[in-house]
Amino acid sequence: MSRTPRPVEYGPLGPGSAPVKDPIKGLSGVLSGTLVMEAITIWLCLTVILKIDNGELWTTFNWVFITIIGVVHFLAAFFQRRPGALLFDVALQVPLIIIGFVIHWSVGAVGIMFGIVWFLIVKMRADILERQRRGLLTTQHLGTSEDK
Repeated sequence: MSRTPRPVEYGPLGPGSAPVKDPIKGLSGVLSGTLVMEAITIWLCLTVILKIDNGELWTTFNWVFITIIGVVHFLAAFFQRRPGALLFDVALQVPLIIIGFVIHWSVGAVGIMFGIVWFLIVKMRADILERQRRGLLTTQHLGTSEDK
C-alpha cells in the first residue's frame, strides 16, 4: 500500500522564498556554545572524582577519560558547520553517560543533563525546518516584490 504525502499546509503568507538569514547556520553558534559549556562542566567533574571518598576515584583511567572527553567536546565546538556535526554531538553523549556512570553517578548525571539539552536542540532544529518548509519564518517574506 503506497502512502501519498499530505499536501504542505502553508502559512497565511504562502510558502515564501529562501530565508534572508539561514536559521540553520545560526544554530551552529548554539551548538558550539553548548559544547563549550559541556566541556567546562565535564572538566569540573575532575574535582568531583578527586574529592569524593578521599580521592579513591582518582584513578588514571578516570581522570584521563574525563580530560579526553572534555577536550573532544571542546574541539568539536570548532566544527559545527560541517555536515554530520549534530549527529557527532549527540553521539558524544553515549560514552559520557555510560562510562560516566561507571566512574561515578555524578559524572553520568552530567551526561544525562546534557543529553536532555541535546534532545531539545534536535527538537528545536526539527521545528525550525518544519516552519521553514511551511513558510512560517518571518525572514522568508522579507525583501520580496510584494513589500514594495
